[in-house]
Amino acid sequence: MYNRLKILYQLQKIDDQLDELEELRGDLPNMVRELEEKIKSFIGDVEAKEKEQKDSLKKRDENEDEIEKLKENQKKFKAQLYQVRNNKEYDALTKEIDHTEGQVNKLEAENNSLADRSKILTQEIEEINPRLDELKKELKEKEADLKEIIKANEREESKLAEERKKFESEVKKNDLSAYMRIRKAKKGLAVATIKRSACSGCHNIVPSQRQLEIRRNNRLFFCEYCGRILVSSEIAEDANK
Repeated sequence: MYNRLKILYQLQKIDDQLDELEELRGDLPNMVRELEEKIKSFIGDVEAKEKEQKDSLKKRDENEDEIEKLKENQKKFKAQLYQVRNNKEYDALTKEIDHTEGQVNKLEAENNSLADRSKILTQEIEEINPRLDELKKELKEKEADLKEIIKANEREESKLAEERKKFESEVKKNDLSAYMRIRKAKKGLAVATIKRSACSGCHNIVPSQRQLEIRRNNRLFFCEYCGRILVSSEIAEDANK
């Protein structure tokens, strides 16, 4: 059991060092992620607007073709007016001419509306592109800064990661599960020692009887206040040798 507790404490010490290296990166990882999300959003917006423009142009071309056909029909109907034999035929042709004229006007109005919308989309794209260029430039700078920090600590981080794998493989499955759960809940610190009769994690006093039991190093104990795993100072001193 002594070795089981010691390994947990050693795992915590390695994670502490890895956390410190992570902290050296500051907000850069988050800033990079946020910039990537913004760029992705802007690109998606531009692509959607460009697609709308493309669809608009296609629709206008289709409308123009339809307008040409309608106007050709209109010419035929007007020519036929001179050949009518009675009022009924005249009224029917007139009705067709008016209907065709209405369709032409409707399609032309739609094309004008689509053209106006396309101009607005062009303006919006032109407004987005400079901002997109700025974000890409900023992302490049932040990525370079982050890469530099990572490179500076790469060797140490790699060494610690290897050590962590070794200790993690020696931790019992249930212990590791509890350790990871507490570590996540307590922002990194899952294993605490007793300092001046208090938990080094939350600084609440540990009852004297419980301190005696912890010093026996024969089972896992958890802080009654913060839930962290508590180990004796003997374990800590041995692990730090």
